[in-house]
Amino acid sequence: MMPRLGVDRGGEMIEVLLERDHILAVNKPEGMPTIPGGGWTGPTALSEAEATAGGKLYVVHRLDKGTSGVVVFARNPETHRFLNERFSRRGIRKTYLALVHGLVAAPKGEILHPLREFGSGRVGADPRGKESLTRYEVSQHIGDYTLVVAYPHTGRRHQVRSHFYSIGYPIVGDSRHGSGRPAASFPRLMLHALAIVLETSPGTELTIEAPVPVSFRHVLERIVESSEAGRSPGVRLQGS
Repeated sequence: MMPRLGVDRGGEMIEVLLERDHILAVNKPEGMPTIPGGGWTGPTALSEAEATAGGKLYVVHRLDKGTSGVVVFARNPETHRFLNERFSRRGIRKTYLALVHGLVAAPKGEILHPLREFGSGRVGADPRGKESLTRYEVSQHIGDYTLVVAYPHTGRRHQVRSHFYSIGYPIVGDSRHGSGRPAASFPRLMLHALAIVLETSPGTELTIEAPVPVSFRHVLERIVESSEAGRSPGVRLQGS
């Protein structure tokens, strides 16, 4: 199925990645919340998806406002219950693309730090937190940054952002978990939910991928252009 654009809602548009009788998957743009909250009065991924679907949808999981990528909604209560059960049992596999500060040396690794939510809404590594695991692979070094592919095996809030910050490689553009880094100089959080693999019914798996946004590519291109003497190689993106 070719991706298509949903309805135009006051200048906001959302890309539909997959539409079936029981689910609707969209490519959420950065800067748009998944659901209403926190005084937000603009469009959300939920409102955009419901306008496209022409009816009520059920929230299965969320992405942070600053994160772009795949969001899946259920179209009926039965699918909602089934997918919630799969998420709770870690039966859903996610893949993220992230640009982090610094040069990650090892070609692959894993982050096992427990994560805890603090009163400010910030999530951080803490021995009193919940067990959390993120595996990752280095895709490419670009100037003084590293493009990584991350696979969170647990579904903690802000997990990928908190985990990379905890090992000294905060995600570019992250003002919450990138203390002391020039987040304001980047137009977006450099984190994209690239793919999700889910079981839509017993024994049936479905892979949904979201193209890397133009805004993400522009940041990478700007870094390449500003690299010393233009010696940084061209950017290679998964899921392009």
